[in-house]
Amino acid sequence: MDAAVEGTPRYYGLCAIGGMLSAGTTHLAITPFDVLKVNMQVHPIKYYSISSCFTTILREQGPSALWRGWAGKFFGYGAQGGCRFGLYEYFKGLYSNIMGDCNRSVVYFLSSASAEVFANVALCPFEAVKVRVQAQPCFAKGLFDGFPKLYASEGTQGFYRGLVPLWGRNLPFSVVMFSTFEHSVDFLYRKVVKRRKEDCSITQQLGVTCLAGYAAGSVGSLISNPADNIVASLYNRQAESLTLAIRSIGLTNLFTRSLPIRILLVGPSITLQWLFYDTIKVLGGM
Repeated sequence: MDAAVEGTPRYYGLCAIGGMLSAGTTHLAITPFDVLKVNMQVHPIKYYSISSCFTTILREQGPSALWRGWAGKFFGYGAQGGCRFGLYEYFKGLYSNIMGDCNRSVVYFLSSASAEVFANVALCPFEAVKVRVQAQPCFAKGLFDGFPKLYASEGTQGFYRGLVPLWGRNLPFSVVMFSTFEHSVDFLYRKVVKRRKEDCSITQQLGVTCLAGYAAGSVGSLISNPADNIVASLYNRQAESLTLAIRSIGLTNLFTRSLPIRILLVGPSITLQWLFYDTIKVLGGM
């Protein structure tokens, strides 16, 4: 396959496709963990630990309940991943041309933040239905009957009720994730591998990708956990506003509720996303 030249529409298109496939498939694979996380956030008294949540859901709803919301995960996070990675590459090229290589951290910050604004607009309707399906078994069976049901009851506003807290969750996460990844890759090549990327084999390059991806996902999950709890609360109508959601959850619980499972969930997910994404770029001649 001919190499895709960086900065061309084909290059950005392949980046978007790579992001879409990598994010959609990895989020689909971890759906059971996401079901546990959402239920622990929405029903913290009933599901007070990972083990109690797992065993209770299995006993009351059966094994199929662990895959509730899989379509929302696959299509929603696929759309987000396409925008997140494709637009990140576009904005990184744009801001690099403006500011040069002397401001790499600022370029990473602005590029990831700009891309994430659009990525969350694409994700938000899918997330609205997914969270309802996972935490309210009687709401709908899945994405395809959940969409018209939510629209009929709340209109367009229902799909974007959690957009601001979603930005609050994913903008810091994306900024930290991309910056941590880029700086981790640079550190690993300079201090650990001690060779240029171009002088390493594809296997070595993907190994660096995995290490940097896990660091990026773990750090990002710590930053974004409070907003993740707020998103789950708002979409399940446990609070009618951002202020009421924070008050009902409690300041300490914002940072600690469901944090262990979120780290367990996000770290491997982001690692696999970067691995699949870079593998697709290699196969695409990029």
